Amino acid sequence: MTSMSSTGRTAGRTTIQKASLAVGAVFLLVGVLGFIPGITSNYESLGFAGHGSEALLLGIFQVSVLHNIVHLLFGIAGIAMASSAAQSRNYLIGGGAIYLVLWLYGLLIGQDSAANFVPVNTADNWLHFVLGVAMIGLGVALSRNTARTGRTTAA
Repeated sequence: MTSMSSTGRTAGRTTIQKASLAVGAVFLLVGVLGFIPGITSNYESLGFAGHGSEALLLGIFQVSVLHNIVHLLFGIAGIAMASSAAQSRNYLIGGGAIYLVLWLYGLLIGQDSAANFVPVNTADNWLHFVLGVAMIGLGVALSRNTARTGRTTAA
């Protein structure tokens, strides 16, 4: 049974809003973890930006202060955009597209070049691909479900 608020909107979050919230929370967590020594190996070499940062989140993914800040901002955006189904869809599909562009960028640049300012390594590249496909898939699949069931967002 679905409860209705005084505005006639369905109480609670849609599945796509929950997905946006969850993805945003994961990005927020990853951004924080990137600043924690031990979880990020070679922490003493964490640079602001550029391929010279040898810090590795979980010993695998190359990070920098800029990279961690991007994760934090991306997480905040996901949480904020979970306020409506339409914004959640935009976050998941748009964010997924950004991650696919970042995947291509990582494949095309030299990892030791000045163009690698984020920085990214091979593990980052393939994670970006998986994230891009997964986020777009969630955005498309869950927005169809929202439209089909006629659910609206919480006020």
